[in-house]
Amino acid sequence: MNHVSHAAATPIIVIHDLVKQFGRFAALRGVSAEFVSGRLYAIVGENGAGKTTLLRSLAGLTRPTRGTISMLGTTDLRSVCRQVGYMAHPSLLYDEMAGMENLRYFARLYGIQDDERCAATITAVGLDPALTRPVGQYSQGMRQRMSLARAMIHDPRILLLDEPFSNVDAHSARQMTHLLKQLRDAGKTIFVVTHQASQLEHAADEFVQMEAGLITRRTRELMMAETP
Repeated sequence: MNHVSHAAATPIIVIHDLVKQFGRFAALRGVSAEFVSGRLYAIVGENGAGKTTLLRSLAGLTRPTRGTISMLGTTDLRSVCRQVGYMAHPSLLYDEMAGMENLRYFARLYGIQDDERCAATITAVGLDPALTRPVGQYSQGMRQRMSLARAMIHDPRILLLDEPFSNVDAHSARQMTHLLKQLRDAGKTIFVVTHQASQLEHAADEFVQMEAGLITRRTRELMMAETP
């Protein structure tokens, strides 16, 4: 666990009265919260609670209907997007390309032309950078780890991960959890949307419960049963 106190830490993210409506449906209904750096936050709740919408809002991929998000001292999320790594529920990988080819492509989008860095990132998520098999032939666990590598390649300060353990075998999930703890201990701020809260029981600094578009509870302990 990271034992930096909330009282002593300056928030890295401040959310105020965040509302997101899709037509007549309100996915977020006035969320206000502060989050400090160097912590691993598990965002939990049932389907439709607003978890993914909140994550996409933090990533700057969804424009709020109302309210503000301040990240790294600015409300202009586009200006700090290079400090954020986002892992969507779909892998967003190119199936016909090998893992190294995928990561090399995404690295160059950030101006990174460093094969050693790409290889080291792939190794960090428990995959072999020398594997020439197309990503389309990877197992789901391998795809998820490759997707995590894609989100990490530019060394962001904030990682936003949507269901990283989805359809992942137990061994891969443990490896990913161990890596997330290492990243957190290195000072990264990590948000993990998950239906598998128990996977983070001994890793998360805080569990953030969402219900019907609101944050209803925040606690250091796993406080809910597994949701389907």
